[in-house]
Amino acid sequence: MVIWTGVTGSLPQFLRKGTNPKIYEGAARKLSVDAETVQHGVEGLMYLLTESSKLMISEVDFQDSVLVLGFTEELNHLLQQLYLENRKEIRHILGELTPSLPHYHNLEWRLDVQLASRALRQQVKPTVTMKLHLEESGGDKSAKVLQTDPATLMHLIQELEKALAELKTTHCRRILRNIK
Repeated sequence: MVIWTGVTGSLPQFLRKGTNPKIYEGAARKLSVDAETVQHGVEGLMYLLTESSKLMISEVDFQDSVLVLGFTEELNHLLQQLYLENRKEIRHILGELTPSLPHYHNLEWRLDVQLASRALRQQVKPTVTMKLHLEESGGDKSAKVLQTDPATLMHLIQELEKALAELKTTHCRRILRNIK
């Protein structure tokens, strides 16, 4: 754990800023290993702690996850202690770092058809114009105007329907269950 503190400083600081490669080199010299090995070890531990915190796994589940890694009993206990002490703060930091994405609010659409022109006497040229209203998490609203022809729109609809059908497959359900 002394090496961990020396390499990362503190867990929250590591999540927010990352680390300095010079620190890995110093820790590598003390341990008589390659700096890349130290870096991969720290990144692996951070991955373990962030994923465990994201999923809010219980003490028993965390212990089961760490047992597979083949560490000593004492190191397993120290990792569990580190996880329990920092999981709420890790979740808080991950929440701050998550980008705020706009979400659907409303959709207006219009079908424009050019029936004829002097240049194109026999062709009909339809266009679908959509105005997508989005809402930010802070309450700010914005609108995006999209324009396409009906053939492209039909292709997009078919692809979205395929994606929705894929969500209903047993393989996808199994994956979604494991994510939650």
